[in-house]
Amino acid sequence: MEKYYIVDSSMLPDVIEKVIAARTLLENGSVKQVSEAVKQVGISRGTYYKYKDLVYAADSQPATRKAVISLMLHHSRGVLSEVLAALSHAEANILTINQNIPIHEWASVTISFDVSSLTGTLDDLTAALKSLTGVSDVRLLAVE
Repeated sequence: MEKYYIVDSSMLPDVIEKVIAARTLLENGSVKQVSEAVKQVGISRGTYYKYKDLVYAADSQPATRKAVISLMLHHSRGVLSEVLAALSHAEANILTINQNIPIHEWASVTISFDVSSLTGTLDDLTAALKSLTGVSDVRLLAVE
């Protein structure tokens, strides 16, 4: 089970902050390629790829916090509705839903949502989603 923590950056190795800085350079368009970003912040490409999907900067304005999850949903009536109900129950405000066509009875779904009013933690929410029938491979992709 994945667990998420917010820790003071002074407790982390310098590379963590540099990975976040490199990703920010890529996201805001300051650089076009990973090699440019890692060179600017002073880390290796390997270090960037090792941590890029695991570390995020905490948003200083919690009123605008967003998260993105991906899931695989079985192509059965009501599965997506149950996922949406679980998100609603956790007070997540859904922003976007992208569902691909089912292949071999499974469809990939990406959902972005506002977590500023979330009851419980993201760990609680992902656990609740994983427990639903017809839902597999729940992954937290990003938190802003």
